[in-house]
Amino acid sequence: MSIDPTLSEWLNLILRWLHVFAGIMWVGTTYYFTWLDARLTEEEKAMANTGAPAQVWMVHSGGFYTVEKRKVPDLASRTLHWFRWEAATTWLSGAALLTVVYYLGGGALIDQDVSNITPAAAVVLGIGLLVVSWLVYDLLMLSPLGKNERGFAVVAFVIVVIEAYGLARVLSGRAVYIHIGAMLGTIMAANVWMRILPAQRKMITALKEGIKPDEVLSAQAKVRSKQNTFMAVPVVFLMISNHFPGITYGERYGWAILAGLVLAGWVAAKFIRRA
Repeated sequence: MSIDPTLSEWLNLILRWLHVFAGIMWVGTTYYFTWLDARLTEEEKAMANTGAPAQVWMVHSGGFYTVEKRKVPDLASRTLHWFRWEAATTWLSGAALLTVVYYLGGGALIDQDVSNITPAAAVVLGIGLLVVSWLVYDLLMLSPLGKNERGFAVVAFVIVVIEAYGLARVLSGRAVYIHIGAMLGTIMAANVWMRILPAQRKMITALKEGIKPDEVLSAQAKVRSKQNTFMAVPVVFLMISNHFPGITYGERYGWAILAGLVLAGWVAAKFIRRA
């Protein structure tokens, strides 16, 4: 199935602009709050014996800002701001762009020199990868392995390598890169909407009922947010790699280069988080 070339061009332009801009907002807020939490944790340790609240002072755009972290917010007199639509907009626009360019875009999804898979089967495979990958990731995070950061990273990387190698035997090289990026992006968005936000809502409900929020919920949401900061960098790497086929998906061992990009992204994220 294909669509009118002119319509496809307009949809491609609009969706790509929306996707990039929403992604900037999402990744920006994710890294900002990760940085902020790290600085407040440092302040909490420094102020532990004084009893004073931990604060972070910042200057930006001609103003000075003071940020303070509280375990019990003042829900009665303050507006609670949520950060969620950036993730939803990024994922929805990305899913639409994936559909326009690959699922309805003709030959970008498959390569007859790679396999004889039909376009319909390739679409099912691509969508199935996104769904199954989230389920596998979530189950691993809920298992004892999810509490072992290094062990989880090793297992996750092995899975990415296997997926990249397997997809490279079925889809076009370009489609492999995009689908691994879409897989990581889907996991990130699902983390926000299916794990982080529900945990936050439960904490707010407990506070309104006069019950102390479960600290386990807070810890779980924090871990998922941290995971997102590590996935964000390789996702961007994979997306822009499509402009450089000679050294990425166009190479004979493009799947191995992809795995290297993911690993490099994780290492980069580790340094960015400390900045």
